[in-house]
Amino acid sequence: MSDDAAGRSFSKAEIAGQGERTFWGRLANWPLYRGFTAFLTASPRRQFVILAIFPLIWVLTQHLGPMLQMLRVSLTDAYPVAPGTEQHFTLQNYTRFFGDRIFWQPFFRTLIFAGVFTFCTLILTYPVAYFLARHVSRKNQVLMLLLLLIPFWVGEVVRTYAIMILLGNTGAVNMVLKWIGLIDRPIPFMYTSFSMGVGIVYLTALYMLLPLYSALEKLPKSYNEAAADLGAGAWTRFRRVTLPLTLEGISSGCTLVFLISTGFYATPVLLGGPSTTVFAETIAGFFHVAGDQWPTGAAFATIMFAAALVLTGIFQKLMNSLRKGDTK
Repeated sequence: MSDDAAGRSFSKAEIAGQGERTFWGRLANWPLYRGFTAFLTASPRRQFVILAIFPLIWVLTQHLGPMLQMLRVSLTDAYPVAPGTEQHFTLQNYTRFFGDRIFWQPFFRTLIFAGVFTFCTLILTYPVAYFLARHVSRKNQVLMLLLLLIPFWVGEVVRTYAIMILLGNTGAVNMVLKWIGLIDRPIPFMYTSFSMGVGIVYLTALYMLLPLYSALEKLPKSYNEAAADLGAGAWTRFRRVTLPLTLEGISSGCTLVFLISTGFYATPVLLGGPSTTVFAETIAGFFHVAGDQWPTGAAFATIMFAAALVLTGIFQKLMNSLRKGDTK
């Protein structure tokens, strides 16, 4: 054995000896520890359980748990319970919604707004995702995505105030329109459906962009090239090739944006007006007042959540039928 080889062997042995003297080295060589790890990883099923148990605990405690607690509160006649007062089961909080039409207008307005804003977000972000996935080189795509993500590093309220500054009477939009001579006095953009729509589309654009980009990025360019060789024009290639193969991304993005839009509270309050009151503001009103109105707010929140899930399920069914129809 040469001196260099002996030196390398000595170094490895020395390193191994030092590893055994450390805490982690002793732990790795401890028979009980090695037997325990071998037991946990003995089968793929056990490995799956170990990997899945922590996400399941997180979902149950941080997501499903609060929803079940809200459902429980909605079925009581008082919450929080005063000392010496007994709670009773009741459905009156739900019948209050169906029995009073004053609550229907903000409820249906919220669903309509969410649907319209979801469609607007899709129309605005699809070209951006298409350009990013199909016309930007791979080495620059990460940089472009980073630039698009920068505004989302700040909170919802800060970005909402940015929209207020942009659309105000002395904001950038009115100043530019006045400078080029299109208007003589400011256009009242603020506190309208338009300003609220701009804010919600801006806040939810990322949740539409990423699924669309992922679907478009996975689409092989050879498909469009083959369609072009067969004589298909640009619009035909998009309608018959690109759009059907990105329906999964469209479905995911629209679902995310719709569900998020039904729960916005700060943005409608800051950008909307009396004619744009959404159901989240109605729900918040029951939690802000004193007294035993929390069960009513919880019931209304449950109704909104259930309606959003039902509509999302119907939308997913339609998208699945479209995908199956395109594959036939």
